Amino acid sequence: MSPVFEKAYAKLNLTLDVIGKREDGYHDLDMIMQTVSLSDTVSVRRGAGDGIRVMSNLGYLPSDERNIAYVAAQVFFAQTGVSCDGLSIVMEKRIPVAAGMAGGSADGAAVLRALNRIYETNLSLQELAAMGKQVGADVPYCVFGGTMRARGIGEVLDPLPAMPNCYLVLCKPQFGMSTARVFGALALNEVKTRPDTERVIRALEEGDLSSIARGLSNVLEPVVAQKHAEISNLRRNMIECGALGACMSGSGSTVFGIFESKTRAQMAVSRLKKRHKDTFLTEPVGVQHA
Repeated sequence: MSPVFEKAYAKLNLTLDVIGKREDGYHDLDMIMQTVSLSDTVSVRRGAGDGIRVMSNLGYLPSDERNIAYVAAQVFFAQTGVSCDGLSIVMEKRIPVAAGMAGGSADGAAVLRALNRIYETNLSLQELAAMGKQVGADVPYCVFGGTMRARGIGEVLDPLPAMPNCYLVLCKPQFGMSTARVFGALALNEVKTRPDTERVIRALEEGDLSSIARGLSNVLEPVVAQKHAEISNLRRNMIECGALGACMSGSGSTVFGIFESKTRAQMAVSRLKKRHKDTFLTEPVGVQHA
């Protein structure tokens, strides 16, 4: 059969607050998430030999149960009762790894959407997102994409008004971050500044890009910046290039800036790319479709 193609869009955290630590070891979060046009391409083909095969253009990525795309396929077959008649998953990776942009989760979500189409299971995005909870914390959000508030461990989702038209410059320095280590280093009782999530939601409702940019905030950023001064340097560089605001995404190490002017955004990309090859000019992307 011919392969089915899905885009796996990167996400950014406009805000990220850590409310507390749960008994299961995870943290309760309150975040505003936004998908952007930087994406992986995931192709899925059935009837391709035996079992599940995963391949990518990055030779160092695992191709078994350690890969979230593989797990997503396993969960889909287990939950739907559909028999796997040989599955090939090929990922063209563009989203940097260990970058705080949910590249792996986006791939897993893309696999779920693709399998829903291939096997004609007619599941809604809500049903696919519920399935995604078993795959990874960010997968439910990545099934939908768009602008959303995410709570719990990231699985409690509330749609928000779409982000106004703008340009987002993303820059990942040469180091990546381990999500588990960053959260492990966070001392909740020492957090001095927290996001004003409600303020950013009001700004989204009003389409006020400047207020959205001023409200960018991530409680994990000081944890990473304490060990890696490049995080603060990148934020400063973004502002110097004309960004309305800048922030680290997720647990790092990507820093992004919001630009109203495409020209200034392009100038920022040119400047930052001289030192950091993983620099991208992107735009907001809306909700996916079932």
